[in-house]
Amino acid sequence: MKDKAFIFDLDGVIVDTAKYHYLAWKKLANELGFEFTEEQNEMFKGVSRKRCLEILLDLGNIEASQEQFDRWMVEKNEDYLTYIEKMDESEILPKVKKVLKYLKKKDQSIALGSASKNAQPILEKVGLLPYFESIVDGNSVTKAKPDPEVFLIAAKDLKMKPEDCIVFEDSVAGIQAANIANMVSIGIGDEKVLHEADYNFKDFTEMKKKFIKKLIKE
Repeated sequence: MKDKAFIFDLDGVIVDTAKYHYLAWKKLANELGFEFTEEQNEMFKGVSRKRCLEILLDLGNIEASQEQFDRWMVEKNEDYLTYIEKMDESEILPKVKKVLKYLKKKDQSIALGSASKNAQPILEKVGLLPYFESIVDGNSVTKAKPDPEVFLIAAKDLKMKPEDCIVFEDSVAGIQAANIANMVSIGIGDEKVLHEADYNFKDFTEMKKKFIKKLIKE
């Protein structure tokens, strides 16, 4: 029996694909005749593609038929896919691979819990797919974070109780989802923004081996 399950969000935790999402949304906004800023992009963190487009259209004060809406969803995703096509191992955020290697060495369960529908191809491109026993992404869930569905499915996949799961997240909605699921929540990013997390780190370079050992044993 493994001690713990470690569940990682993808964007902003393992790789920084947020910049590619931003470029794709910005391109669409420009085509629709308005600007989309990096500040506005913060609202899109941890949010499904459908909800992101709804927010974008609200920002641009644009009405859309269902047909237009569906077409823009596809267009945004195609643009995003052209950006991530070029991804490689250099896109992995600092020290993430070291943490994954350590957890593997300690025989801990590892899962991905992400809203991204492109999680699997991204993990393949950056060479991290073999570390994950379960991938729960936007293709496997019906409810967006802060609903805990994505993390609860991952726990079930790994045959672990929620209270034995540790979640790494960079979004407020993701931290809330982990807390609702009764899992240990670790915020990766700005502590002021992610203050609801049980623990906070700017990134994985701040995380000591001693801390991970403690998580496994607790």
